[in-house]
Amino acid sequence: MVLILDGKEVAKEVRASLVPRVAKFKETYGRAPHLSVVIVGDDKASHVYVKNKKIACEKIGMTSTIHTLPAETTQSELNQILSKLNNDNGVDGILVQFPLPKHLSADEVLKLVSAEKDADGLTYESLGYFFAGKPLVSPCTPAGVIEILKHYRIPVEGKRAVVVGRSNIVGKPMALLLTEANATVTLCHSKTSNMSELTKQADLVVVAAGKARLLGKEDFKKDAIVIDVGMHGSGQGGKLCGDVRFEELDGWAKAATPVPGGVGPMTIAMLLKNTCQLAEQRARDPQF
Repeated sequence: MVLILDGKEVAKEVRASLVPRVAKFKETYGRAPHLSVVIVGDDKASHVYVKNKKIACEKIGMTSTIHTLPAETTQSELNQILSKLNNDNGVDGILVQFPLPKHLSADEVLKLVSAEKDADGLTYESLGYFFAGKPLVSPCTPAGVIEILKHYRIPVEGKRAVVVGRSNIVGKPMALLLTEANATVTLCHSKTSNMSELTKQADLVVVAAGKARLLGKEDFKKDAIVIDVGMHGSGQGGKLCGDVRFEELDGWAKAATPVPGGVGPMTIAMLLKNTCQLAEQRARDPQF
């Protein structure tokens, strides 16, 4: 049987580890670490995600504010709000919920949010520090994958790893984190001509292609570790599914993450961890 890598359980442990850190911060500085979330428009799924993030913050003793802006908000108005949050000493982490309405520029947001408060670790400044080997925090989803591997004591050093997908959100930072863990990493993408040949050579495959049910048993070697970052609502009967045909892995892969319940829960847990870390860094160094 394939070992199910339960992200819900790992996320629970990460959150539990933050409770004493948050309590110590409150005792020392008289307030809790604070996450400010900005959401523009009325996308229902986005509002559910934002609500879940606020609830997760409050469960571990952190505080969170949701700034809900109308869909017609201008770029200038959004920029002004982000600049205000950048300069607010009571805000430790900032998260802008994507996607934005089409008339707004994600590029502008990723340029404007200060790295010292970038809870997602995805602004251009943050990624610059990250890829230079001097991260303030790591991007949430790749960091969550590493936490899962650590929790289940899955060795990475010396292993052959393949990352499928080259986005700034998952693929590229995932490849770097695995490299830093001393794996030998190959990065595949939509233009990779021999992808299956490469994935079948890997001990560990992280799939973040953004395409439902793209890979199956025939794409992995026996006893591979398969991490599925994808999430789509296009599974059988409208159920959630990932980038991997999970049902084919039983009896073939050594371990794998399910969808849902695998990598997904880790993203919010790492967001909380990043916010706590940024708060601690700012408190230690007011010039940070």
